[in-house]
Amino acid sequence: MKICHYNLVFREEPEGGFTVIVPSLPGCVTYGKTYEEAKKMAKDAISGYIKSLKKHKEKIPVDRPAFLTLTEVKVAI
Repeated sequence: MKICHYNLVFREEPEGGFTVIVPSLPGCVTYGKTYEEAKKMAKDAISGYIKSLKKHKEKIPVDRPAFLTLTEVKVAI
């Protein structure tokens, strides 16, 4: 077994819950009603994605630690 690391982007949804995006795995997106559920769902989505990559004999990407921040930009409307 090898431990792989993936960066997750959590976006709080207006109706509640969190959408989770895994940037290094295109199309790997999931949702959870709470942060904890969303993180669990992300791990499950990543596992399924990796199984598909293995099945198709494709390379399994991994991430290096990164960070995400928010900035403010004034826009004239």
